[in-house]
This record gives sequence, structure tokens and C-alpha cells, in this order.
Amino acid sequence: MNSIYRFARQILTVAKLRPYAAAADCFLVSFPKSGRTWLRYLLSHYFAHLHDESGTVDLVSMFSVLPNFDVDPVRGIPAFRLRFDDLRTPRVWVTHLGYDRKLFLDKPAIMIVRDPRDVIVSAYFHATRHKHNFDGDILEFIGHASLGAPVMCRYLNGWAKGISERRSHVLSFEALVEDPVSELVTTLQFLGLPIVPSAVEAAVAAGDFRTMQALEKRQGIPGHSYDRNDPDSLRMRRGVPGGYVDYLDADALAELDRICERDLTSAARALLHPGQRGAQPGSIAVRATVATADG
Repeated sequence: MNSIYRFARQILTVAKLRPYAAAADCFLVSFPKSGRTWLRYLLSHYFAHLHDESGTVDLVSMFSVLPNFDVDPVRGIPAFRLRFDDLRTPRVWVTHLGYDRKLFLDKPAIMIVRDPRDVIVSAYFHATRHKHNFDGDILEFIGHASLGAPVMCRYLNGWAKGISERRSHVLSFEALVEDPVSELVTTLQFLGLPIVPSAVEAAVAAGDFRTMQALEKRQGIPGHSYDRNDPDSLRMRRGVPGGYVDYLDADALAELDRICERDLTSAARALLHPGQRGAQPGSIAVRATVATADG
């Protein structure tokens, strides 16, 4: 019965969102807890600069610049405030949806990936302290079919195939932490946008982890109700690559390794190492012109 329900829901999702997919220039995709909020925030700041709206982006208004690929009035495409015929920036829809060629068509994609061990730890705190939809320990969470490692592997397997079928740019959360300027520039180049060094620096400064964490404590995230005084409930929780070592013991690591070894395809494993895979440079030329300038 659950499989029938999921299939019916998938058909309805495709029917509802496909017209919006046709209007997209690019998708920004990730499995939850992979760093998507940060990358969206950086890109939103940069897009706002190109529209002479510097300083207007926060954790609420960023959805009106890079909306979710859905019809939510606050966070989805209805909230998109840039004109559809404006050629200065591409229309980038943001999503955690699994890959479906009927839905994502042949559109380019940007994908952010992260060490699965850190993803699982972050997802565990999201489930237990933010969403309150799981009350077991982290070892139980790892094996959970719809919240833990199995669903993460299915997602990565699907998008490994999806990425292979389109122009794409894959970056890692770890590389973004190490060199946010270079990673942002490379992503902007993939989108075919002009590179304005001062705007890149301003976006990276605005996206400083502590600055965003303080902003989240004041604003929260639209559509989410949670205790912002609890550090482990925040989207901006720690932001430290390799932080899983503080939470996963030998048994948990062994179980996570076992599931990933069993479930991940070779293409999905390669997807987790984008520096070795390499980006596919280019531009969305029908909507943006590449130029380098400062100001």
C-alpha cells in the first residue's frame, strides 16, 4: 500500500510541477543536511547584487531569489520576486526531490554533496531536535528506512544517474568550507554569470557561519517551528567538516559503512568526490552573458 501511495504521489508531483520545471534554467539539488541552505544564501546575495538589491537578502527573503521547487507561497516559486524575463540572472529552483527525468527534463543541475557521516549526524539532530519525528538513538537512526542511510543512498544513486544525463556542476560542502570564494566563483561561472569580485567577497562575508547562525537565532527559517535557543535544533548547527567523530562510535560507523557499501552504486560513490569527477564548465547562454568586472 505504501508503494502505491508513493507512486501516486510521484505522479501528482510531476503533473503539478512540470510546467515550473520547463521555466527553470537550472536546478540546485541536494540530499537534506548537505549544505544547501548555505549555498542558496551565498547565491541569493550575489543575485541580489546583480539586481542592485544588495543588503536585501536574509533567511526569509532568500526564498524569493532562489525559491524551492514547489508551490509554497512563502518559500516556493510563487514567492519568486525577480522578473521572469530578466536576463541578468538565471531562474534556479532549489529542491531535495529525488531524481525523475520526467520532472527535471533536460535542465542543467548544480548539486552539493557532503561526507555521508556528517550528513547522517546532522540529519539525526534535525529529526530529533528540529522536527521531533524520531526518538531513538543514532545507531537506530542510521538504519531507518525513510530517515537514515538507506534513503540517503537511494537519493544519491538516483541523482548520480540524473547528473550523468545533463550539464552539471557538483561541489562538496567540504570544498565550500575550505575555499568559499573559489567555489562560489566556479558555481557562478557554471551559471554563466558575470564575476564581480567585490560582490563575491560581500556574499561570502554575509555567509559567514557565525553571522548566519546569529541570524537564524533571530529570524528562524520560514515554515519551521523549533526551539532556536537549542543549538542542536538549528540549521546552522556546527558547520564543521568531520564533526561526526564527536557523535558516531565504532558500532555506528561500522553500520553506516555497511549500508553505504551495500547500497551505493559506483556512480554514487564517485558523486561524493566531485574534485576527482570535475565540473562541466559552461554557461546558460540563453539567459546570461559572461563578463568579468568589479562594480
